[in-house]
Amino acid sequence: MCLFVFFVAITIMKLNSLKICGISDPDTALFCAEQGAGAIGVVFFPKSPRNVSAQQAAEVLAPLPEGVAKVGVFVNMPIEKLLQTAKTAKLTTIQMHGHESNDDIERALHSGYRVIKVLKSSGEQLLKDADNLPPKSGVMVELSQGILPGGNGAAWNWTKASILNGKHSFALAGGLTAKNLQEAAMASCATAFDLSSAVENAPGVKDRNKIIELINVAENLNLNTIFWR
Repeated sequence: MCLFVFFVAITIMKLNSLKICGISDPDTALFCAEQGAGAIGVVFFPKSPRNVSAQQAAEVLAPLPEGVAKVGVFVNMPIEKLLQTAKTAKLTTIQMHGHESNDDIERALHSGYRVIKVLKSSGEQLLKDADNLPPKSGVMVELSQGILPGGNGAAWNWTKASILNGKHSFALAGGLTAKNLQEAAMASCATAFDLSSAVENAPGVKDRNKIIELINVAENLNLNTIFWR
């Protein structure tokens, strides 16, 4: 069991370890950042309803204030194209959600990006997979099932990620909502959290009221650790 610190937020703070993903317009990106989200994610995967081009992503992320991580989600994109996309979009962070190799991760790290590798294993295998990643790369654990590489809004047994506690700082994704974020934090001992469909009215269409609800819950968790950048 992990110890999580809870407190009452009096003013809006930057929640460095909270990422809201699948953003497709600059107004929503800025709104999320102004509410306190420490990371904004854009998706580069043609099969996703949240897919954007590199130029669209640059426009979406342009209004963000300094210090907010600009995260691009990639799925098995060839590394040269990935790096060019990241450069055009002016990303700070690359999230690899497919079967990218350690060589790909190293290339991205050496190009100056923060790199988060998504792992879909659990137990001792998860710990082994995390240990085998290049130094300085981050870890995100997501075990839910669906037709797309992401969490698909499906909850899973978050305790399966807790084996990393004390060994690797990691993010959690998959089925997270304002209603279960506290439970997921306690069960997993994760450092950071990644949400998308939980704050939508429809795939790719964010709901500001749901974003505010999420932020209100997140402010009662200790999410100040810098993870995404």
